Amino acid sequence: MFRPLDFSHEREIGYDDLKRRVEAYYSDADFEMLKKAFDFATKAHEGQKRSSGEDYIIHPINVSATLIKLRLDLDSIIAGLLHDVVEDCDIDPAEIEREFNSEVAQIVIGLTKISKIKFKTKEESQAENFRKMVVAMAKDIRVIIVKLADRMHNMRTLQYVSDEKQKKIAKETLDIYVPLASRLGINSVKAELEDLCLRFLHPDIYYRLAEKVAMKKTDRDVYINATIETIQDKLLEYGMKADVKGRPKHFYSIYKKMKARGMDYDQIHDLLAFRVILSNITECYKALGIVHSSFTPIPGRFKDYIAIPKVNGYQSLHTTVIGPSAERIEIQIRTHDMDHIAEAGIAAHWKYKEGVAGNSTKLDWIEQLLEFNKNVSNNNEFMDVVKNDLDVGGIFIFTPNGDVRELRYGATPLDFAYAIHTEVGNKCVGAKVNGKMVPLRYTLKSGDTVEILTSKSQTPSKDWLTIVKSSRAKTKIKQWLLKVERDKNKEIGREILDKCLKVFGTNLKSVEKNGEIHKAADELSVSNVDDLFINIGTGKFEAKKVVHALPSIGPEEIEDEDKKLEEVNSYSKKVSQTARHRANKDNAVIVDGLDDVMVRMARCCNPIPGDPISGYITRGRGITVHHSSCTRIEQGDLARTVHVEWNSEFKFKHPVNVRVITHDKPGILSQISKNINGNGVNIRSALAKSLPDRKGSFIFEIEVKDYSELLKAISGIETLEEVISVHRV
Repeated sequence: MFRPLDFSHEREIGYDDLKRRVEAYYSDADFEMLKKAFDFATKAHEGQKRSSGEDYIIHPINVSATLIKLRLDLDSIIAGLLHDVVEDCDIDPAEIEREFNSEVAQIVIGLTKISKIKFKTKEESQAENFRKMVVAMAKDIRVIIVKLADRMHNMRTLQYVSDEKQKKIAKETLDIYVPLASRLGINSVKAELEDLCLRFLHPDIYYRLAEKVAMKKTDRDVYINATIETIQDKLLEYGMKADVKGRPKHFYSIYKKMKARGMDYDQIHDLLAFRVILSNITECYKALGIVHSSFTPIPGRFKDYIAIPKVNGYQSLHTTVIGPSAERIEIQIRTHDMDHIAEAGIAAHWKYKEGVAGNSTKLDWIEQLLEFNKNVSNNNEFMDVVKNDLDVGGIFIFTPNGDVRELRYGATPLDFAYAIHTEVGNKCVGAKVNGKMVPLRYTLKSGDTVEILTSKSQTPSKDWLTIVKSSRAKTKIKQWLLKVERDKNKEIGREILDKCLKVFGTNLKSVEKNGEIHKAADELSVSNVDDLFINIGTGKFEAKKVVHALPSIGPEEIEDEDKKLEEVNSYSKKVSQTARHRANKDNAVIVDGLDDVMVRMARCCNPIPGDPISGYITRGRGITVHHSSCTRIEQGDLARTVHVEWNSEFKFKHPVNVRVITHDKPGILSQISKNINGNGVNIRSALAKSLPDRKGSFIFEIEVKDYSELLKAISGIETLEEVISVHRV
């Protein structure tokens, strides 16, 4: 049978018990320091009681006992004993640092709640506490391991609080702490917390499962023992010795299967899990072959987490087979080291004598949480980010070079692009999955190979927020959109203020040079000059308010002040409104923010949305829009160029020419045409001619909505065997 770590509540436990357990794996620990911490915590919590009526000290002792079971270092164990003394006993953190050390103090501070700040709601308080813990986690990962031990014991004794509080704490545990334990790879803690959450969130289901499992215990134990013996005998036939264990699956795992399949307990068959533990990786793969030759494997139920480990470091071979008596059983095959890591996760890597977890102290996902913490101002949004992003994993996606990224279920190529690099995401115009062009909304499957297509001129769109699933991608897109909006408002503000200052015989360059603009920012309580411009651009400040704040333009020096200030205010509104004037849906291009200018696309380069573009004033013909690299505009008067941008509201198709060179074979024109139409692209015209050396040349005029759709069409044509080259003309 499995003997998982036992995290049960221990009522009778003292210092001698803790010391004996630490000695089992760390014989030369500083036991005097441990005793000092034990006595310090006991004295600090003296007279305090828990909801159960027990002395409060029993809680921190049990937290430390859990950390010892995970084989954490001495600083973590001491922090477990002291984790509530700052919050509940008014102990100064400086005293903890003085009596013990700075690392212990840092962990305790990271675990201390923010109780002195008043929040509008409990949810806001919860979010702020977690944000504080994220910052502490980034400094020392042991903060969250001690917090998990703390939450484990609180869940173990949750029956002593009200039903409402039980459900609230259990829901928070399931949403936040279970995924955290999973991300850290501490599966023993994860499984225990899940079962406890089920007990308090769905007690009827939990106790019905407990009753059903208990009823079949005798028969199940007989079956498990017989199956273990069978597996061991099969392995011995090939000279392999293995430690084989078996157990029924956890209640929460059974509950998830029942819910996913819409079945009752009696209809679920794969309820038993067996573990085969061997000496090395080679034996693991040999054992897999023996298991599959001895029992019938279930198709599609094999996973190799040894070759491709999970993001939390978990490694094992998983397979489901038809075992003895036609029972479905899951078998996990791993080494002894893998088994220890599967149970204890990051704690298994902890070098308790040095107090360092190797390279594991800096985890990428914690750095990402820290980044979210900096960039997300709303507490509820931050908690949504945390809940969403901790729930990662499930599918493995390959880059064209064979590198692997683990993404959450439902991830899209755009999520994958941002997982590679922010700039790859921002410049993404399309994607190929397993060599075929797919839309950015395509749902990826485990094992897909994804190639991201990029363009220097591409930028994120608001629509992308509805496509991506990961918080990382959403945050990066929002950051870019906010920066664009901020930059635009800054330029608007500069222009408004400059025009206004000219009314008073000066200009923005002058007030920047003499430093008056900084004084105006200070007087208006704005953190910097850029924010001052942004406030003007957004309309938060009227320009006359800023002019008044400039020392050199005092009211006494201005003749007809009211009239001039009204002129300033009127001009500000005019410029602001003009700058925000958007094009209507009938115009593909916006010219300096205006939609009532005659515009046409240059036939020489045929730009389409996604291309970088330049506007050129043509006498009598309005504005001609060229591709920025077009040589025609270099021959003209540069003074006649004007700023233009694509209108995201424009939904019509754009014509573009594509040249295709092929081997000259019968039916090739029909094949290419079907391929283009199959990708949802309309062909306006096609010209074909034969070339020397038995080659064919085709020019297709097709209609596409943007550069992404053009890439999709070109990539589709490239897949045809007879095609030699495809390019835009």
